[in-house]
Amino acid sequence: MNNYLKIAQLKNVEALRARLNQLGLELPVDDSPLSGPESPMEQTLQVGDFTVGNRWCIHPMEGWDANADGSPSELTIRRWRRFGESGAKWIWGGEAAAVQMDGRANPRQTLATTENREGLRRLLHELQDGHQAIGESLDGLFVGLQLTHSGRFSRPNSTTLEPRIAYHHPLLDEKFGIDPHDNRVVWSDSHLEQLIDRYVQAARISFDVGFHFVDVKSCHGYLLHEFLSARRRSGPFGGDFDGRTRMLRTIVSRIRNEIPDLQVGVRLSIFDALPYKTSRAVGEPMDATAVHPYDCGFGISADDPTQIDLKEPIRLIGVLQSLGVTSINLTAGSPYYNPHVQRPAIFPPSDGYLPPEDPLVGVQRQMMAARRCKQAHADMPMVGTGYSYLQDYLPHVAQAAVRQRWIDSVGLGRMVLSYPHLPRDVAQGGKWKRKLVCRTFSDCTTAPRSSLVSGCYPLDAFYRNIEDADKLRAIKQTLKEGE
Repeated sequence: MNNYLKIAQLKNVEALRARLNQLGLELPVDDSPLSGPESPMEQTLQVGDFTVGNRWCIHPMEGWDANADGSPSELTIRRWRRFGESGAKWIWGGEAAAVQMDGRANPRQTLATTENREGLRRLLHELQDGHQAIGESLDGLFVGLQLTHSGRFSRPNSTTLEPRIAYHHPLLDEKFGIDPHDNRVVWSDSHLEQLIDRYVQAARISFDVGFHFVDVKSCHGYLLHEFLSARRRSGPFGGDFDGRTRMLRTIVSRIRNEIPDLQVGVRLSIFDALPYKTSRAVGEPMDATAVHPYDCGFGISADDPTQIDLKEPIRLIGVLQSLGVTSINLTAGSPYYNPHVQRPAIFPPSDGYLPPEDPLVGVQRQMMAARRCKQAHADMPMVGTGYSYLQDYLPHVAQAAVRQRWIDSVGLGRMVLSYPHLPRDVAQGGKWKRKLVCRTFSDCTTAPRSSLVSGCYPLDAFYRNIEDADKLRAIKQTLKEGE
């Protein structure tokens, strides 16, 4: 294993700066986080016709813990209440909610369907109640629901994949055991038209329930993200840029036209990377020499798929803005086939691999790409991703990035599972709770990969003491013995 210097070993900001300099990385870092009105993180942000109360955002996360019918369980409700208690004023989606049953990434994923209307309403109200319980007003609290279809990574009935793909991808088909000649798993144009209707229906339900916006999820290898690289698909939903973006553009346009008072955001993987082999060793990309030029990526060079090329993502952001999208949440890669790109970490999930680079490189890669998108579209509100690995120094970097206009808002994912009150503690200048800081152990991913609920088992006492914790320990021991 590569013995990268862990963030927890860096004793102060100067040590972080020294490490960044050693790695040749440019990142903005403040000496200390500010609290109160002087903090860049406490400034308001205009998103469409809504004034968001601060610059902290909570990313959407699936807990693998809804009921079988897609309604929220007590675990789902607990997580949403903690989102509200965080003090963050922008809740981006809160949950990845599938627009139809076959689009679930797991059998316990929340559904954004008519049958779950009251369940979605309960989640929203629980979040709002949690926000008010800490003395915060609902003024400036901007809450949305993320709408998704898992596509290639659909598992609606068990841990077995039931893929519905945009096109046959030569590397991903191989990695996930999909017959490259089986066209039954490829969406037909007519079925896509029906799926578009489901997205619009889910958006209407979200608006009726009281959400301020919906996120049309286009990231992490899920269906709408996969369409962005569908050069190998013929017909109206593939081929050139217009074809590959047609699904996303059509869904956005119909929501804006049919539900004009509902804002639309898009969480977008602005660059991809080659799929990596699953192993317990240091990660290596799959061999792509037979796929040249590489025509299966979005935001990367066809001539050299190890290199980022943001021309199309930047173009797409402009197109989405012209269609009425009011905010973009920038992310990258996929947790299924290149997790070190998507969420940098020292400790890999069970279906991952040891990091092939210092995770700080991955943090900087995402932040720099987001900065370039922000520079290209200065008037589009954007949320940044990939900050959790910064751990104790997350507030120092987040504040500096917002002040220097690298990004408008900083999103928290894994970090908020272990330390939901981070935004509130920073805002109030309170004591930093180091024992709750996410150390990227990846248990929140390893657990659901084994059909267990997702949560922070190492640092959240609640999850540490549930029945699934014993099962997770046994799974991790088995993995360790197999190394």
